[in-house]
Amino acid sequence: MDRTVTIFQSLKILENRQTVVVGAGVSGLAACRFLLSLGARVRLVDAKADLPQDVLLKVHPDPASVGLTLSAGAHTPAQFNDAQLIVLSPGVPVKKLAGVLTQVDPARVVAEMEFASWFLTEPVIAITGTNGKTTTTTLVGHILEQAGLSTFVGGNIGTPLCDYLLGEKQADVLVIEISSFQLQNCRSFKPRVAALLNFSANHLDYHLDMEEYLSAKLQLFARQDHGCVAVIPQAMQAELAARGFTKARVETFSAEAQFDSPGLPGAHNRENIAAAWRMVRPFGVTEAQARAAIAGFRALPHRIEPVGEAGGVLFVNDSKATTLDSVCAAVKSFERPVRLLLGGVFKGGDVASLLPVLQGRVASIGLFGAAREVFEPVLAPHFPVSWDATLEAAVRRQFALAESGDAILLSPATASFDAYKSYTERGRDFARVAQAIAAESTGGAQ
Repeated sequence: MDRTVTIFQSLKILENRQTVVVGAGVSGLAACRFLLSLGARVRLVDAKADLPQDVLLKVHPDPASVGLTLSAGAHTPAQFNDAQLIVLSPGVPVKKLAGVLTQVDPARVVAEMEFASWFLTEPVIAITGTNGKTTTTTLVGHILEQAGLSTFVGGNIGTPLCDYLLGEKQADVLVIEISSFQLQNCRSFKPRVAALLNFSANHLDYHLDMEEYLSAKLQLFARQDHGCVAVIPQAMQAELAARGFTKARVETFSAEAQFDSPGLPGAHNRENIAAAWRMVRPFGVTEAQARAAIAGFRALPHRIEPVGEAGGVLFVNDSKATTLDSVCAAVKSFERPVRLLLGGVFKGGDVASLLPVLQGRVASIGLFGAAREVFEPVLAPHFPVSWDATLEAAVRRQFALAESGDAILLSPATASFDAYKSYTERGRDFARVAQAIAAESTGGAQ
């Protein structure tokens, strides 16, 4: 356990103090566990009225004995007014709680990431951006590990920071993916290295507008000083410099071909790799070490991931592509004709921006589920476009149209919540259908 945590426990700063955690997701439950370790009483609140009390058993086997309670349903001032500290899970915007926090000092309201960062003594690499965060975060951790440094890779992916603090093993470097949701509620988080990979329309169902979204991203650099490094896209250098966004030493990157990366195809991944190289250099990683690590790295599941082939048609799962920009990056990574699958809960952006990239590369478009009214009017004048209620029906229709040498690409440009619990569930369903078609085409299915 981190030395700072031990000191905090010994001073009994939060012992028997009432705290509140908002949101019963993975990060929220981790924050509950960590607060209990500090001796606090914890009230978990969640807007879902039907959330079962059993959720508390994921935090502690005997919740009542440690002062852990659940308050489910519409938020009220009474849930918060007695709290010494209020910890927000990712995806919980403080502005949506404004009506019930009128009697609460804003200084008592923090993001789970911010709260955990108070206790960190290890150097942190923090990565944000609209697209490519998870791939790049994982790649940075991989390079550091291959260079002999122990790492923790987590934050917005995998293990929350609060759970890391409860562990016995300390890492040499923490590599953290952080979202705009988390950054909006961070006030003192200061990573040794911070990176903005890219920026485009996303989460406009959450943020007021693009300016609020960018301002949230730039919070990552706000507390950095001259001993820190800020890694940004070369294309955004002038814009960000005009904002005076950081006091850190700034390094820029572009889509360089400096490293061979068979497992990470496409110009967008060359940018991710270039950014990763600049992030690991301050920790003594040599170019030779980085080159070897990058050559052996493979793309993560649901990110331009081949999942099957039938009759010379390749099925590729890019379910993680929830924005228009990520679709463009995926399509550009192919040299074969693409049969593109789009559909789900649209998060914003100009669909017409797809046209210059898709033309000449995409042979047909299969829409499925929600957002038909967003995509069809823009795309149908330029491509053969069909719509099906389910992903499976859309995949089968595109396979019927496809020719040997084509790729059927699930790169939906949307969130999955119209039909699936997550993009991973959507990607697994696509892989299931692809494998079923492959079996049928070889006579293996009954």
